[in-house]
Amino acid sequence: MKMKWAFLCVAISILTMLTGCESLMVLDPKGPQAETQANVIWISIATMAIIVVAVFVLLIIMLVKYRASKQGEDYEPPHIEGNPVVESIIVGIPVLIIIFLSIVTVKSTYAVEATPKQHEGQEPLTIYASSSNWKWHFSYPEEDIETVNYLYIPTDRPLEFKLYSYGPITSFWIPQLGGQKYAMADMVTTLHLAADTPGEYMGRNANFSGKGFAENTFQVKAMPEKEFDDWVDEVKKTAEPLTEKKFDKLLEPGHLGQLTFSGTHLRFLPPPEGEYGGHHHEGNESQEIHSEHNHHN
Repeated sequence: MKMKWAFLCVAISILTMLTGCESLMVLDPKGPQAETQANVIWISIATMAIIVVAVFVLLIIMLVKYRASKQGEDYEPPHIEGNPVVESIIVGIPVLIIIFLSIVTVKSTYAVEATPKQHEGQEPLTIYASSSNWKWHFSYPEEDIETVNYLYIPTDRPLEFKLYSYGPITSFWIPQLGGQKYAMADMVTTLHLAADTPGEYMGRNANFSGKGFAENTFQVKAMPEKEFDDWVDEVKKTAEPLTEKKFDKLLEPGHLGQLTFSGTHLRFLPPPEGEYGGHHHEGNESQEIHSEHNHHN
């Protein structure tokens, strides 16, 4: 009796806590890449649920049908040979499940690594997202502006993030727009995202990178392209220019609030030359940046 009441108390406590939880961000997608990944998660959950239910149903059937009977002590059960049909089912069903989940995973992986289909043919907005202990720097080379710890993006336009780090390996992640991808010090990785719905979203470093990791976050605001263009114009007119001395100060370990600059650090401190995970944006851009840097030196 006491065990029964203890079980009921635990169950009620768990249900009470779950009702107070917010919806999981990865299951509340606001972009095509995130929607693809959310669908894969739901497919995986449904597949596992079917397996669990089937296993428990078979367990109950076996316990009821083949439970121990009141046989004599000298009773010896008959010898039974293996059943090829049963054995084929036991082996075949798991193989089919693995094949199904593998196909779904591979197809979705290729889909989220490329520009979203509905935005093919559109010119992507390229943003260089670099991390340092413990900040995020967002450089808009075409707009010639830079922000720290916050990101403004237009909706209904493909986004091409170029990721790298000025410190330990970090992981760039906006759960409601897509999956995470590593940012490293010696190479550039490319991440394709898009936002369909205006709103504010959370972004963070998803890879442990020292004592300041917990606060290595940034805010994302998606808005119609007209509003985004107005914001860019305002930044160009009002923000202070980003100098090499100022950027060196920003790279020092520590936490900062949100900052905005005209110009980008790409002019005097270009990203790593190596690139992985995507094509080069405007082929000669990196070479031009390096040439300019060498000329100034």
